[in-house]
Amino acid sequence: MTTRCGWCGSDPLYLAYHDLEWGVPVHDDRHLFEMLTLEGAQAGLSWLTILRKRDAYRRAFDDFDPERIARYSDADIQRLLGDAGIVRNRLKIASVVRNAQGVLSILEDTGSLDAFLWQFVDHMPQQNAWRSLDQVPARTPASDRMSKALKKRGFGFVGSTICYAFMQAVGMVNDHVVGCCRHAEIARLGDVSGDPTVP
Repeated sequence: MTTRCGWCGSDPLYLAYHDLEWGVPVHDDRHLFEMLTLEGAQAGLSWLTILRKRDAYRRAFDDFDPERIARYSDADIQRLLGDAGIVRNRLKIASVVRNAQGVLSILEDTGSLDAFLWQFVDHMPQQNAWRSLDQVPARTPASDRMSKALKKRGFGFVGSTICYAFMQAVGMVNDHVVGCCRHAEIARLGDVSGDPTVP
C-alpha cells in the first residue's frame, strides 16, 4: 500500500497532484506565476476546489501570460466576473492583473521571476523531515520575507501563509512527511541548485 501525506485524501485529481507535482522544484516563470495566482485564489477555499478550476483559469487568464494579463481593462475584469469556471471574486481577479504588472516589473529588474522568488531559499530547495502533518508550519521567516517583498511591489493575495503554500507547491521546500512515498524522491530532485548563476 502506498503511503502519502494525509492531506491529499482519495480524490484522483488530488492524488495525481500530490504524486506528480506538489514539491517538484519549478523554475519556469509562467508556471511560477500560475501557481502564485492559484494559491491566492485558494484563500478561504479548499485547494481541491482550485485544482478543479485550474483548466478554466488557464483559459480565462490567457494561459498566465503576464504581458497579456497586465493589459487587462475594466471590461476584461467584468468578463472574468461572469466566468463561472473561476472564483468570481473581484478583489482576487483584480489582484491577478496587478500581480501580472508586478511580474513585468520584476522581469525588467532581475531578468526572471524564477531568480526573484528562489532567492528567498538561496536558490536551493529546503529539505525538511516532518514526521507528521501537525509539525508542518503555516509560514516561515522565508515566506515572511517573500510576502513583504511581493507586497512592496504591489502584489495582492500574497500573505505569508499563501507564500508558504506556494513555496511548498513549487518545491522551494520539501514538506512531504518522511513516511510519504514522495519525500525521498523530492529530496533527490532538490540536489541541484536552481540558481541560474551556478553552472
